Amino acid sequence: MATTADQLPPAATLLNGQQSMMATSNGQEQQQEKEQEQQVVISKSTSPKPGAMPSLKLIKMGSVSQKEKRVYKIVLTGGPCGGKTTGQSRLCTFFENLGWKVFRVPETATVLLSGGVKFSDLTEKEAYKFQENLIRTMVQIENTYFELGNSSTRNCLIICDRGVMDASAYISKDKWEKMMAGNKWNPVEMRDNRYNQILHLVSAANGAEDFYSTEDHACRSEGVDLARELDYKSAAAWVGHPYFDVIDNSTNFEAKMNRMIESVCQKLGIDIGDRLQATSRKLKYLVAALPADSEFPPFQDFDVVHHYLQSAGPKVQARLRKRGQKNHWSYIHTQRRPNVHGQARIEVKTQLTHRDYMNLLAQRDDAHFTIYKKRRCFLINNQYFQLDIYKEPGHPRCKGLVLLETYSSLTGDALKNCMPKFLNIVKEVTGDPDYSMFNLSLKEDWSISKKFCRTATHGKQDLQPAPPKQYHPYDENSD
Repeated sequence: MATTADQLPPAATLLNGQQSMMATSNGQEQQQEKEQEQQVVISKSTSPKPGAMPSLKLIKMGSVSQKEKRVYKIVLTGGPCGGKTTGQSRLCTFFENLGWKVFRVPETATVLLSGGVKFSDLTEKEAYKFQENLIRTMVQIENTYFELGNSSTRNCLIICDRGVMDASAYISKDKWEKMMAGNKWNPVEMRDNRYNQILHLVSAANGAEDFYSTEDHACRSEGVDLARELDYKSAAAWVGHPYFDVIDNSTNFEAKMNRMIESVCQKLGIDIGDRLQATSRKLKYLVAALPADSEFPPFQDFDVVHHYLQSAGPKVQARLRKRGQKNHWSYIHTQRRPNVHGQARIEVKTQLTHRDYMNLLAQRDDAHFTIYKKRRCFLINNQYFQLDIYKEPGHPRCKGLVLLETYSSLTGDALKNCMPKFLNIVKEVTGDPDYSMFNLSLKEDWSISKKFCRTATHGKQDLQPAPPKQYHPYDENSD
């Protein structure tokens, strides 16, 4: 994301625009990473100053210097009649008014299907090859826009009308895996590293049936039942992306569009004041025990590693996250700052290369354990959940810990009905400092630690008064 004038050493220069990320990781790089991690030594003469990396800051409306330029790639996906076309237009207008350059990548399937292609006329072999060529075409079209974004002198938002993973919703799992293997594609690169954020706009066929229509789309002919099925499949295709937001039909359409824009602004850390009413909030729950895998809907599991870094001040928090499947990894730097421009908490995330990640490991804070988790992502009742299962080694306080997280604007019974019934949820722990990842990773006992963060509770817990500790006025959540 954006950086201030503070610089990394030349070897760790960030790629703000981020090159297109279809190249797969290889075993040699992973072996190098393991060796380098063992060799990282903090040295006053060679290490960057604490907080020197991405002294990341809130992006203000208006012009931006070349050093701070950002290229942000999002995917608008969803079932038929979900609002993708209108959503593109609204996002384009909103960000152009902020001074951003906006590119809109056309839907490749619509381009090809409008040329006279009918799936019903294709043989099984032809349909498979068509889907494969569709993805290759989509990648090339997207890469063209990504390169334009990288060369732009302004902040750039690139809106993709569907992304490469959407194709998996239209073929069987076996054929998809065969296609992935044949082209040496992997989901971490195609899903997680290629795009910064995924926005699933739920079809009107699911929750707003009175407004479902196929009249305004030449390539759309689905009935309500089929539209619901396609909506679910297109959402399932993106389960596992670290920044996946489901925009449902729980409000009217205008509010739905505002929630979509708000979601993008939140991820970017853009200060929009009261232009959009904040609706969605992050919720965290303590889970008693992990049920059998067969109890879950389709899910994706990831290995996640967090390192806390030395920071420039007591109210600034910085960490690294490595997240992957089958030895393919994505890397994120997160910085949290409290009370910036009137916002209670600002969080800015920067996607890193493997090289950047290895350089920043030199700034690890020895006051914290490294956090190891298995993260399970799944979709149920149009709600996206992440289940964090803490793993050893770590502090004894983390042993057996399982936490469930989701974003939602729902409350009361509506929220309760969306929660996964197969999980034994003990209580809500949103804002409870005992379940802050920052606090959980501390090596010192909480009763004597000066670094313990006391955050405002969510109103669910009545915490007993504790000895005064260093105060961090933001809410700690995992990423």
